[in-house]
Amino acid sequence: MQHLLNYINGELVNAHSQQFMDNYNPATGKVYSLIPDSDEKDVEDAYQAAKSAFFAWKNTSNEDRFIILNRIAELIDLNNDELAKAESIDQGKPHWLAKNEMIRSAQNFRFFATAAMQFSSESHHMEGHAVNYTLRQPIGVVACISPWNLPLYLFSWKIAPALAAGNCVVAKPSEITPMTAFMLSKICQEAGLPKGVLNIIHGIGPKVGSTLVSHPHIKAVSFTGGTSTGKHIASIAAPMFKKLSLELGGKNPSIVFADCDFEKAVKTTVQSSFLNQGEICLCGSRILIERSIYDKFKEALIQEVKQLKVGNPLDKDTKVGAIVSQLHYDKVLSYLQLAKEEGGNILTGGEAIHLEGDLANGWYIAPTVIENLAYDCRTNTEEIFGPVVTITPFDSEEEALQMANCTEYGLASIIWTQDITRAHNLAAQIQSGIVWINCWLLRDLRTPFGGVKNSGVGREGGWEAMKFFTEPKNVCIKL
Repeated sequence: MQHLLNYINGELVNAHSQQFMDNYNPATGKVYSLIPDSDEKDVEDAYQAAKSAFFAWKNTSNEDRFIILNRIAELIDLNNDELAKAESIDQGKPHWLAKNEMIRSAQNFRFFATAAMQFSSESHHMEGHAVNYTLRQPIGVVACISPWNLPLYLFSWKIAPALAAGNCVVAKPSEITPMTAFMLSKICQEAGLPKGVLNIIHGIGPKVGSTLVSHPHIKAVSFTGGTSTGKHIASIAAPMFKKLSLELGGKNPSIVFADCDFEKAVKTTVQSSFLNQGEICLCGSRILIERSIYDKFKEALIQEVKQLKVGNPLDKDTKVGAIVSQLHYDKVLSYLQLAKEEGGNILTGGEAIHLEGDLANGWYIAPTVIENLAYDCRTNTEEIFGPVVTITPFDSEEEALQMANCTEYGLASIIWTQDITRAHNLAAQIQSGIVWINCWLLRDLRTPFGGVKNSGVGREGGWEAMKFFTEPKNVCIKL
C-alpha cells in the first residue's frame, strides 16, 4: 500500500498528524493508496518555506525560470506513460485519455515557461508632461487549489503561470485524486526547482483548503471546483481583500441547427457529452436541436452513444470509465431518478453498470440520453457532472437562445451551423465565457478561459493568468 507524502521546502514529508486517509481506485471501489491527513500546521510549514524562497525566486532571471519550468515539462513528457497510468487508476478515466492529458500538462508548463520570457508591461506618454510605465511584480506566496476531474492538467494550469510570474506557491490537489500531484513533487525535485518555490499539501478542504484561503499572508487564491465551494471561498477571501480567480461549474448548451455538418455534429456532440465520463466542466450537457432535424439527430445520437464501451479504464477499447468516487456516483444516480420524476424519457442508459471480477465494486454508469423534459427543470439547469445529457427541440433562434441562457451558469457553449451571420449573432448574445462554433474543446492557450454568472470570477490562460499572478504598479516620471 503506497503512502503519499507532502512536498514542503523541496522535501517529501509526512503530515504533522502522522495520520493517513484512504485513496480509492474508482474502477474497483477499493482502497489502493494512502494520503497524508494534513492540517493547519502543515500549511504553515509550507507557507514559511514559500515565504523564505520568494525573494530569491522573484529575482531569478526570466531565462533561468524558463529553463527550470521547461525542464519540468520535459520530464512530464518523458514520464507520460507512468503518469497516465497513475491518473487513470486514480481518477477512473480511460488510459488513452489520460495520456492526452499528460501531453497538455506538459504544454501548460512549457507555455508559461515561454511566457516568462515574453511578459511585458505598458507605457503611456503624456505629451510634454511625463512618461508613465507599469511594473508588473509577483504577489508573493499564492494558493492554487485544483479539482479531481483533470488532476494534473488543471494543477499545472494554475501552478505554471504562478511560478512563471515569480511567485511561490502552496498548492492543494483534490484529496480524491492526489497521485499525479505527488508524482509532480518528484519531478520538481529532479528538475532542480529551488526548495520552497512550490509546496504541495494533501488533505481535505475543511483542514487544508480553508487554512490556505484564510491565511493572512497568502494574498491570492486560484480555485477550480464546484460553485458552492467557490461561494464559500469568496466569503472568506473577499473581506481579506485577496485576489480571487474562481473557475466554477457549468451547464453548457450544445445548439444544433438544421444546416449543421450533420455527421460531424453528431460525433462531436457524443464526445463533448461523454468524454471523461462527462466529468469535464466544458462538457455539453444540454443538447438543443432544431425541430426539423430533431428525430434524425436523436436517432443518430443514440446509435453512437450505444456503441460507447463502458469498462476498465486501463482497457484500450474503453470509452467511458468509472465515476470518480462513491459520493459522486450516488449523486449522478440521484439525478437519473430526478429526471424520471420530472417526466423525462430515458432513451438509452439511465442505470448503473455492474462489471465482473475485480471491477465488480467499481462505480460505473451507462451513458445516458434523456428527452421530454422542460428546458428549465432541475435536471436541465443543475450541474450533474456525469455521463448524462438531455435533448430538447427548438423552433427558432430566439427560442434556442432563451433555453441556452436559462441556467445560473455560463461557462461554455457550442453552436452548430453553417450560417456565419447566425453564428456571430448567437455568439454575441449567449451568456457564456467560451463559445465554440462547429467544434469543441479546441483550445489556444493564449486565449482567456473562464465563465460568467455562477460559473466563476476572473479569467485564466495567456496574459490573463500572468496578470492575475502579478500586481501592477504605475511609475510616473515628470519630464
